[in-house]
Amino acid sequence: MKCLLTSALLALVSTSALAADLTQYSVAAPAFTWSGPYLGVHGGGAIARGDFGFSRENQSEDFKGGIFGGFAGYNYQFGSVVAGVETNVDYNWNDKAVANASSVGTDWSGAVRARLGYAFDNILFYGAGGATATRGFAEVPGSGDGKAVFAGWTVGTGVDYAFANNIFGRAEYRYSDFGSKELEGVKSDFTQQTVNLGVGLKF
Repeated sequence: MKCLLTSALLALVSTSALAADLTQYSVAAPAFTWSGPYLGVHGGGAIARGDFGFSRENQSEDFKGGIFGGFAGYNYQFGSVVAGVETNVDYNWNDKAVANASSVGTDWSGAVRARLGYAFDNILFYGAGGATATRGFAEVPGSGDGKAVFAGWTVGTGVDYAFANNIFGRAEYRYSDFGSKELEGVKSDFTQQTVNLGVGLKF
Protein backbone atom coordinates (compact mmCIF):
# COMPACT_ATOMS: atom_id res chain seq x y z
CA MET A 1 0.00 0.00 0.00
CA LYS A 2 2.84 2.36 0.90
CA CYS A 3 4.49 1.75 -2.48
CA LEU A 4 1.18 2.34 -4.28
CA LEU A 5 0.66 5.65 -2.47
CA THR A 6 4.21 6.76 -3.27
CA SER A 7 3.72 5.94 -6.97
CA ALA A 8 0.48 7.92 -7.06
CA LEU A 9 2.15 10.96 -5.48
CA LEU A 10 5.05 10.79 -7.95
CA ALA A 11 2.63 10.58 -10.88
CA LEU A 12 0.70 13.61 -9.58
CA VAL A 13 3.89 15.65 -9.15
CA SER A 14 5.09 14.70 -12.66
CA THR A 15 1.72 15.70 -14.21
CA SER A 16 1.74 19.06 -12.42
CA ALA A 17 5.32 19.75 -13.57
CA LEU A 18 4.43 18.90 -17.17
CA ALA A 19 1.39 21.20 -17.06
CA ALA A 20 3.56 24.01 -15.69
CA ASP A 21 6.09 23.52 -18.47
CA LEU A 22 3.34 23.61 -21.15
CA THR A 23 1.89 26.78 -19.64
CA GLN A 24 5.31 28.41 -19.55
CA TYR A 25 6.08 27.70 -23.19
CA SER A 26 2.57 28.11 -24.67
CA VAL A 27 2.33 30.66 -27.49
CA ALA A 28 -0.27 33.45 -27.13
CA ALA A 29 -2.91 33.67 -29.85
CA PRO A 30 -1.91 36.32 -32.43
CA ALA A 31 -3.77 39.65 -32.22
CA PHE A 32 -6.11 40.56 -35.07
CA THR A 33 -4.48 42.66 -37.81
CA TRP A 34 -6.05 44.81 -40.55
CA SER A 35 -2.96 44.55 -42.76
CA GLY A 36 -3.40 43.13 -46.25
CA PRO A 37 -5.59 43.44 -49.35
CA TYR A 38 -9.37 43.30 -49.28
CA LEU A 39 -12.45 43.68 -51.50
CA GLY A 40 -16.19 43.89 -50.97
CA VAL A 41 -19.60 45.23 -51.98
CA HIS A 42 -21.69 48.03 -50.52
CA GLY A 43 -25.01 49.74 -51.04
CA GLY A 44 -27.24 52.36 -49.49
CA GLY A 45 -28.90 55.70 -50.07
CA ALA A 46 -27.66 58.87 -51.72
CA ILE A 47 -28.79 62.47 -52.09
CA ALA A 48 -27.22 64.35 -54.99
CA ARG A 49 -27.74 68.09 -55.38
CA GLY A 50 -27.59 69.72 -58.78
CA ASP A 51 -27.21 73.47 -59.34
CA PHE A 52 -28.06 74.53 -62.89
CA GLY A 53 -27.30 77.91 -64.45
CA PHE A 54 -30.03 78.63 -66.99
CA SER A 55 -30.04 81.80 -69.11
CA ARG A 56 -32.61 83.63 -66.96
CA GLU A 57 -32.24 82.04 -63.54
CA ASN A 58 -30.47 79.38 -61.52
CA GLN A 59 -32.27 76.25 -60.40
CA SER A 60 -31.33 73.71 -57.73
CA GLU A 61 -32.67 70.17 -57.48
CA ASP A 62 -32.16 67.25 -55.09
CA PHE A 63 -31.76 63.79 -56.62
CA LYS A 64 -32.59 61.04 -54.12
CA GLY A 65 -32.03 57.38 -54.83
CA GLY A 66 -30.14 54.19 -54.19
CA ILE A 67 -26.51 53.36 -54.78
CA PHE A 68 -24.73 50.02 -55.19
CA GLY A 69 -21.13 49.13 -55.98
CA GLY A 70 -17.89 47.44 -55.07
CA PHE A 71 -14.66 48.45 -53.37
CA ALA A 72 -11.10 47.15 -53.09
CA GLY A 73 -8.05 48.30 -51.17
CA TYR A 74 -4.98 47.59 -49.11
CA ASN A 75 -4.29 48.31 -45.41
CA TYR A 76 -1.06 48.42 -43.44
CA GLN A 77 -1.25 48.39 -39.65
CA PHE A 78 1.53 49.62 -37.35
CA GLY A 79 0.58 49.51 -33.71
CA SER A 80 -3.03 50.62 -33.50
CA VAL A 81 -2.78 52.96 -36.51
CA VAL A 82 -4.03 51.71 -39.88
CA ALA A 83 -3.15 53.42 -43.17
CA GLY A 84 -4.27 52.36 -46.62
CA VAL A 85 -5.63 53.17 -50.05
CA GLU A 86 -9.01 52.23 -51.50
CA THR A 87 -10.91 52.49 -54.79
CA ASN A 88 -14.58 51.98 -55.55
CA VAL A 89 -17.01 51.93 -58.49
CA ASP A 90 -20.75 52.57 -57.92
CA TYR A 91 -24.00 52.94 -59.82
CA ASN A 92 -26.62 55.53 -58.81
CA TRP A 93 -30.39 55.53 -59.36
CA ASN A 94 -31.42 59.15 -58.89
CA ASP A 95 -32.83 60.75 -62.09
CA LYS A 96 -35.74 63.22 -62.28
CA ALA A 97 -37.23 65.78 -64.68
CA VAL A 98 -35.61 69.23 -64.62
CA ALA A 99 -36.75 72.20 -66.74
CA ASN A 100 -37.18 70.99 -70.34
CA ALA A 101 -35.22 67.77 -69.75
CA SER A 102 -37.27 64.63 -69.18
CA SER A 103 -34.53 63.03 -67.09
CA VAL A 104 -31.43 64.46 -65.38
CA GLY A 105 -29.13 62.75 -62.91
CA THR A 106 -25.91 60.81 -62.40
CA ASP A 107 -25.24 57.13 -63.00
CA TRP A 108 -21.70 55.74 -62.76
CA SER A 109 -19.27 57.12 -60.17
CA GLY A 110 -15.93 56.13 -58.73
CA ALA A 111 -13.18 57.28 -56.38
CA VAL A 112 -9.61 56.66 -55.26
CA ARG A 113 -9.03 57.55 -51.60
CA ALA A 114 -6.34 57.44 -48.93
CA ARG A 115 -7.50 56.05 -45.57
CA LEU A 116 -6.20 56.60 -42.05
CA GLY A 117 -7.72 54.98 -38.98
CA TYR A 118 -7.33 53.70 -35.45
CA ALA A 119 -7.98 50.07 -34.56
CA PHE A 120 -9.35 48.62 -31.34
CA ASP A 121 -8.53 44.98 -32.10
CA ASN A 122 -11.25 43.97 -34.62
CA ILE A 123 -12.93 47.41 -34.78
CA LEU A 124 -11.47 50.06 -37.09
CA PHE A 125 -12.57 53.72 -37.09
CA TYR A 126 -11.28 55.62 -40.13
CA GLY A 127 -11.40 58.75 -42.21
CA ALA A 128 -10.81 58.84 -45.95
CA GLY A 129 -10.36 61.39 -48.73
CA GLY A 130 -9.29 61.61 -52.34
CA ALA A 131 -10.38 62.12 -55.94
CA THR A 132 -13.77 61.21 -57.37
CA ALA A 133 -15.72 61.40 -60.64
CA THR A 134 -19.26 60.77 -61.84
CA ARG A 135 -21.10 60.73 -65.15
CA GLY A 136 -23.99 63.17 -65.40
CA PHE A 137 -26.68 62.90 -68.03
CA ALA A 138 -29.62 64.89 -69.38
CA GLU A 139 -32.29 63.56 -71.75
CA VAL A 140 -33.94 66.39 -73.69
CA PRO A 141 -36.83 65.51 -76.06
CA GLY A 142 -35.91 66.35 -79.62
CA SER A 143 -32.28 67.00 -78.71
CA GLY A 144 -31.00 63.57 -77.71
CA ASP A 145 -29.08 62.49 -74.65
CA GLY A 146 -26.22 64.56 -73.26
CA LYS A 147 -23.54 63.07 -71.01
CA ALA A 148 -20.51 64.58 -69.26
CA VAL A 149 -17.92 63.38 -66.75
CA PHE A 150 -17.65 65.53 -63.62
CA ALA A 151 -14.48 65.28 -61.52
CA GLY A 152 -13.77 66.56 -58.02
CA TRP A 153 -12.99 65.48 -54.46
CA THR A 154 -14.53 63.31 -51.74
CA VAL A 155 -14.16 62.90 -47.95
CA GLY A 156 -15.82 60.54 -45.51
CA THR A 157 -15.69 58.60 -42.29
CA GLY A 158 -16.73 55.12 -41.26
CA VAL A 159 -16.20 52.02 -39.17
CA ASP A 160 -15.18 48.48 -40.15
CA TYR A 161 -15.99 45.55 -37.85
CA ALA A 162 -14.33 42.15 -38.34
CA PHE A 163 -16.69 39.24 -37.66
CA ALA A 164 -13.89 36.76 -38.37
CA ASN A 165 -10.24 36.87 -39.46
CA ASN A 166 -11.22 37.47 -43.09
CA ILE A 167 -14.79 38.85 -43.06
CA PHE A 168 -15.79 42.36 -42.00
CA GLY A 169 -18.81 44.65 -42.12
CA ARG A 170 -18.81 48.36 -42.85
CA ALA A 171 -20.88 51.49 -42.26
CA GLU A 172 -19.76 54.73 -43.95
CA TYR A 173 -20.80 58.32 -44.62
CA ARG A 174 -19.32 60.21 -47.56
CA TYR A 175 -19.54 63.70 -49.06
CA SER A 176 -18.48 64.25 -52.69
CA ASP A 177 -18.12 67.46 -54.71
CA PHE A 178 -18.00 66.61 -58.41
CA GLY A 179 -17.34 70.15 -59.61
CA SER A 180 -18.93 72.07 -62.49
CA LYS A 181 -19.33 71.30 -66.16
CA GLU A 182 -21.70 72.07 -69.05
CA LEU A 183 -24.43 69.52 -69.60
CA GLU A 184 -26.56 70.05 -72.71
CA GLY A 185 -25.38 73.66 -72.79
CA VAL A 186 -26.28 74.29 -69.14
CA LYS A 187 -23.62 74.96 -66.49
CA SER A 188 -24.18 72.19 -63.96
CA ASP A 189 -22.71 71.50 -60.54
CA PHE A 190 -23.21 68.21 -58.67
CA THR A 191 -22.55 67.31 -55.04
CA GLN A 192 -23.59 64.12 -53.27
CA GLN A 193 -24.00 62.67 -49.78
CA THR A 194 -24.10 58.91 -49.35
CA VAL A 195 -24.60 56.44 -46.51
CA ASN A 196 -23.39 52.92 -47.29
CA LEU A 197 -23.46 49.55 -45.58
CA GLY A 198 -21.13 46.88 -46.89
CA VAL A 199 -19.40 43.58 -46.37
CA GLY A 200 -15.79 42.77 -47.25
CA LEU A 201 -13.35 39.89 -47.56
CA LYS A 202 -9.80 40.38 -46.23
CA PHE A 203 -6.95 38.30 -47.62
